[in-house]
Amino acid sequence: MNVTLQSAKLLGAGFATAGLAGVGVGIGSVFAAFVLAVSRNPSLRQQLFGITLLGFALVEAIGLFVLMMAFLILFG
Repeated sequence: MNVTLQSAKLLGAGFATAGLAGVGVGIGSVFAAFVLAVSRNPSLRQQLFGITLLGFALVEAIGLFVLMMAFLILFG
């Protein structure tokens, strides 16, 4: 394989995984909002926890898509 092509694939996969930083920030903000909401109104904890898990799953799905794109660039 050409050295230039291999280096371009490695750089592309590295740039694609930069999206994981946003996923980390997103997960942090989801749970920070949950803690803040429960501290303001503890009686809504059960209802807010379900919404928090949904938000966590959606943000985590973005992280999985980012990794999938990086692997497609690297091994495709």
